[in-house]
Amino acid sequence: MKTLVKTFTAAALIAVSTFAMAAEKTVSKTEKENVNLSTADFALDHYVAVTTEGESAGIGQIFATDFNQKIQATNAQSYNRSAVVKSLKKQKGEKLNCTVTTDIIEESADYMVAKVTLKFEDFTKTDLVTLVREGDSWKVSSSVNSYK
Repeated sequence: MKTLVKTFTAAALIAVSTFAMAAEKTVSKTEKENVNLSTADFALDHYVAVTTEGESAGIGQIFATDFNQKIQATNAQSYNRSAVVKSLKKQKGEKLNCTVTTDIIEESADYMVAKVTLKFEDFTKTDLVTLVREGDSWKVSSSVNSYK
């Protein structure tokens, strides 16, 4: 009789654990990577983390669909959203050895222009970043880089 009770108890535990595992909500990879971009400041801070600290969460979320990056140099270069996202994904976990300062140049209810300065040992990179509000979240719509 004890063996029969143990068998039924084991079968019940297996059934309950199976139903419990099936009932757990599976979270997709993109849901795990959602980042709070409800304010321009949060979006700017996340942009800086993505570009300088190798942060990988929310890379696709931070950039507007029409994002464009321009690099001012002897021969100006321009990159679209997919090229920048692909490049940043490759830099996952890599932190730049620089000092970062951010200054808000202009801000309104629907957009912000900020100057992000990255001071390296031998040069300085200045990034003028434009953020726009799209619905309930903020996105980076453009970035213009120059080097000194």
